[in-house]
Amino acid sequence: MDPRSAYGKRDVLQIIDVREHGEWKAGHIDGAQHIPMGEIPARLDEIDVDKPLVAICRSGSRSAQVTQFLRDKGFDIDNLGGGMKAWAKAGLPIAGSGGRAGKVV
Repeated sequence: MDPRSAYGKRDVLQIIDVREHGEWKAGHIDGAQHIPMGEIPARLDEIDVDKPLVAICRSGSRSAQVTQFLRDKGFDIDNLGGGMKAWAKAGLPIAGSGGRAGKVV
């Protein structure tokens, strides 16, 4: 899925950000759910199977791995191509901690 398409559908999507805590804190998509890649297997019950799912990371590589893992578990999920870097390049909003504007690290 491309960033602009995800942005337009973010009110109906469950966006799962699989980056590490520091990356998330620096900047993330408002409304996304943060589950670091290494925690996905233990936190499957936190994923809403009734919403379309999209995984995202910094560049799309980790989220592609998570997407395949979750598909193998029966989830219907897409990877956000290009990750947060593509999101930022498209000029889409990035939320930071404490109400600040975020950035991709």
